[in-house]
Amino acid sequence: MNVQVTKAFSFDAAHQLPWHQGKCRHLHGHTYRLEVTVAGPINENGIVLDFDDLSAAVKRTVIERFDHGFLNDHFPNPTAELLAIEFAKLLEADGLNVRKLRLWETPTSSATVEA
Repeated sequence: MNVQVTKAFSFDAAHQLPWHQGKCRHLHGHTYRLEVTVAGPINENGIVLDFDDLSAAVKRTVIERFDHGFLNDHFPNPTAELLAIEFAKLLEADGLNVRKLRLWETPTSSATVEA
């Protein structure tokens, strides 16, 4: 039986979308909320993955790399949708079985990637 566990994180970063016709055309920042869900069988300790191990992987792979940074330095078009896809790929490359990743750009706007 596969079980899913989720951990939430936040980080601050700036970006701009030069193609955008509104305010997002200009340099601005967000406090992003990142929710990462991983899945797998329950191990002999009764867990899918220790929450500390999940935290360490997300912090190492995403948070420490992009927190308080300019996302355009890393991504040519840092929309919430494309960031969510890239973060999921990075975490999978780090060995996590990502089933769902939701990136909140604002308290009311998010993009979700599901496996």
